[in-house]
Amino acid sequence: MKFQFSLKYFLISIFIFLIEVLIATKLKDVFFVRAYLGDVIVVMLLYTLIKSFFSVNNEKLILGILIFSCLLEFAQYFNIAEKLGFRKGSLMYIIIGNSFSWIDILCYGVGCLLVYLFVKLKPNF
Repeated sequence: MKFQFSLKYFLISIFIFLIEVLIATKLKDVFFVRAYLGDVIVVMLLYTLIKSFFSVNNEKLILGILIFSCLLEFAQYFNIAEKLGFRKGSLMYIIIGNSFSWIDILCYGVGCLLVYLFVKLKPNF
């Protein structure tokens, strides 16, 4: 892994982040979008954010993001946000999450698969 800033990935990250904010604030009543699409997109955000600052192997990065996402989801099972002292509703409480779901893990897997397929179809991405 080597530090290398990429404006392209950084701009894509900002765009995806704005979509996530839109989902969380304006589309929170649209169940499918809030419950599933946000989790699919968040792994894409992690991918582009890391690629914004580092030159790294795509497959290893995607696998690492999937593992990280699953570990974070499993940490939610043990109420890690509360154990770390974050108050309900605080930014870190929301980021870490507060409820375990197998569906979320499936969504992370779908998001990573989509990133992988996109990378394979567009090798310079």
